Amino acid sequence: MSSLTVNKKTRRIIPGFHLSLGYTMLYVSLLVLLPLSMIFIHTMSLSWTEFIDIVTAPRAVASYKVSFSTALVAGLLNVIFGTIIAWVLVRYSFPFKRIIDGLVDLPFALPTAVAGIALTSLYAPNGWIGQFFNFKIAFTPLGIIIALTFIGLPFVVRTVQPVLQNISVEVEEASASLGATRLQTFRKVIFPELAPAILTGFSLAFARALGEYGSVVFIAGNMPMKTEITPLIIMTKLEQYDYAGATAIAVVMLVTSFILLFSINLIQWLANRRFVH
Repeated sequence: MSSLTVNKKTRRIIPGFHLSLGYTMLYVSLLVLLPLSMIFIHTMSLSWTEFIDIVTAPRAVASYKVSFSTALVAGLLNVIFGTIIAWVLVRYSFPFKRIIDGLVDLPFALPTAVAGIALTSLYAPNGWIGQFFNFKIAFTPLGIIIALTFIGLPFVVRTVQPVLQNISVEVEEASASLGATRLQTFRKVIFPELAPAILTGFSLAFARALGEYGSVVFIAGNMPMKTEITPLIIMTKLEQYDYAGATAIAVVMLVTSFILLFSINLIQWLANRRFVH
């Protein structure tokens, strides 16, 4: 009877589950939950009326629109071009492929302030690229989108690339031999495998873009009601020692970002179930 009981129990190959789980919870609590809880604690010093007045101020609302809209557009652009770049790096061989593959990670290593200064010097009206256009790129939402696309591209490429490497070329050839067109092969064979990775890359790039400050503050121009991003308003309030006001706006960004990322993860989960079944 005891042997049957032992056989029914699931044995873990690697012991120490309770210890590792406790360590994980402690680590996450100290580095994630505790700092985030301090944001809400600082905000509690405000009355509900004061909180509403701060987070719904016209300047704050305008910054929400700029931050979320530019982050969304940059995330979508990274999904398109990041997937194409990952496809090229996996499926084709060409000179200097390793160098280009390494350059994809450059935004990870480059200080954000340096990236912002470099992009501003390129796209300013008298810059190397900006001088050839009849419209302004720097100091407009378009410049912000370029900066956010720059810093978010590696998230999509590095998320999609391993999945593409696991998709054998023979699978595509088999699909073609059965009479499927290239579009049908991509839509019914390749895309179902890539969809979870694409959604993950988009969520990472989108989340990074929402909180980006260093690379955006230079190229944005920081014009209130036009190109001012929410992280800049938070930094301005911190410099003015208005900690309660800064944390109030941070709470709005935190809650909204959590809802959006939760929705993206829910869509990803539903997509996984759909493609599996």
